[in-house]
Amino acid sequence: MMARASQTEIAVLGGLSIQPMTGYALREAIRDVLGHFWSESYGQIYPTLANLEQQGFVRRQDAARARASTFAITPAGIRHLEELLAQPVQATPPRNGLLLRLYFGRHLGPAACRTLVQATLTEAQEALERYARIRSEIDGQDSEDRDYWLLTVSAGEHSARAAREWAHEALSILAELDDTAETRRGRTS
Repeated sequence: MMARASQTEIAVLGGLSIQPMTGYALREAIRDVLGHFWSESYGQIYPTLANLEQQGFVRRQDAARARASTFAITPAGIRHLEELLAQPVQATPPRNGLLLRLYFGRHLGPAACRTLVQATLTEAQEALERYARIRSEIDGQDSEDRDYWLLTVSAGEHSARAAREWAHEALSILAELDDTAETRRGRTS
């Protein structure tokens, strides 16, 4: 299993394989470009850059200013990135706050659960719009990476469509549960 640090190294080295960047620019690129499937904090990026520099996988192009230095990947860094990419993907334990709440939804009631699911439906629709914009931006680029980038967008689109479909189904079920609860309340009044 690949450690979290190795995953961060992949993100950092991968970003620098596209172009040299400062730590700040790297964080912004990860957020803006990889953000639909990966995130890294400044607290992860700067120590990783320092470690990769010590190992000879990146080099500073301007060593005079530590935080403003531009980092570039070295040939050894490219080889290390390729080794990391070839390792099996690290599975992460599921943590879904929405499903945790729905599992114990009897305590919330159908109306509150519907509000949670409706928010998920809205997020899925917004994600699909965001993916359409990302796809459009990538389609306009002439890069050897273009088709690979589009694979990640496609995965996001599929996930968002599945979330949207599930939310519609869940809203129907919750409406039935609400109707059943109303009927019960009507009989006991």
